[in-house]
Amino acid sequence: MAAFDPWDPAFVDDPYPAYAELRDRGRVTYYEPTDQWLIPRHADVSALLRDRRLGRTYQHRFTHEDFGRTAPPPEHEPFHTLNDHGMLDLEPPDHTRIRRLVSKAFTPRTVEQLKPYVSQLAGELVDRLAAAGGGDLLTDVAEPLPVAVIAEMLGIPESDRAPLRPWSADICGMYELSPSEDTAAKAVRASNEFSSYLRELIAARRKSPGDDLISGMIAAHDEDDDRLTEQELISTAVLLLNAGHEATVNATVNGWWALFRNLDQLAALRADHSLIPSAVEELMRYDTPLQLFERWVLDEIEIDGTVIPRGAEIAMLFGSANHDPAVFASPDHLDLTRTDNPHISFSAGIHYCIGAPLARIELAASMRALLERAPTLTLAADPVRKPNFVIRGLEGLSVTL
Repeated sequence: MAAFDPWDPAFVDDPYPAYAELRDRGRVTYYEPTDQWLIPRHADVSALLRDRRLGRTYQHRFTHEDFGRTAPPPEHEPFHTLNDHGMLDLEPPDHTRIRRLVSKAFTPRTVEQLKPYVSQLAGELVDRLAAAGGGDLLTDVAEPLPVAVIAEMLGIPESDRAPLRPWSADICGMYELSPSEDTAAKAVRASNEFSSYLRELIAARRKSPGDDLISGMIAAHDEDDDRLTEQELISTAVLLLNAGHEATVNATVNGWWALFRNLDQLAALRADHSLIPSAVEELMRYDTPLQLFERWVLDEIEIDGTVIPRGAEIAMLFGSANHDPAVFASPDHLDLTRTDNPHISFSAGIHYCIGAPLARIELAASMRALLERAPTLTLAADPVRKPNFVIRGLEGLSVTL
């Protein structure tokens, strides 16, 4: 297991050889440093994402003590209150109710109507990058586009948006393996500040509703007159913002870094912009921004003769599953024409990413704008990989024209 080391910069820079070793070892491997069962193969990851014997939480069925786990430290409570009331970390029936209510406001029609705004904003950002002769693709295009889009959807005024990305980054630090106390302290502070801001915004929208997503979620109800509680509103807004731009930001820079390392594919894309839809899917597969997704074992399961007991934690390796040769021909080869591409970068089952259609619109819009308005875009310097393993991204991506 020496090759699989989430804290080794060399592994973080390129985990794919270690994934291949894991897949060769078998369908499941116990990893003692994190007390997790690693699942590296596509078929198993896909099936387990839909398996109701696993859960994102166990607290709908068990106490911490009953489940053989230790409760989080009391000083971490603000983070867990925020995190544990979001759809991503809930199971039915709460997950079902909240997702149904959010879907009433976050409709496909709502997302589709954003296309002109997303395209216009992407064009403006790329025009500024081109006028400057280059810059940092991360801070100049990849970050501001999805942050502005989800903030616009939620109804967060432009003057209030500066802290959104730092809050998100600090909160998402807790999703890494074995986060430090310093990481936890930053996440707690960000959780408190973000929650306080949203509580005031929700109160204002209750008095004066708009046509934004927060107003829509406040108004959403079903035939039983179920509504979102204030904490559910806050947690959902944070989840939509964090998931709505962390993944898209990292997918953008990971994707362009892959294109700069595969110049034949970049040339093909520049020659034929009709490849953009398949390119978005292939780049999401090739170097997914979410490498690992955890689930708790609620009821004992067996994988290839290995019994995994209730109370254990499973780590599904999305990055490995997306490179499984049993599913993808030449998986380590970037192929923008790949049509049979069942990648699992947006997860699957009841926790399939509700924002996937919006992410695809944003990724396609920024790619099209860069191809059309910055056709000579070139890498200026090799980027530095962020030290994070679970959420995979770059510190920046310096480009020139």
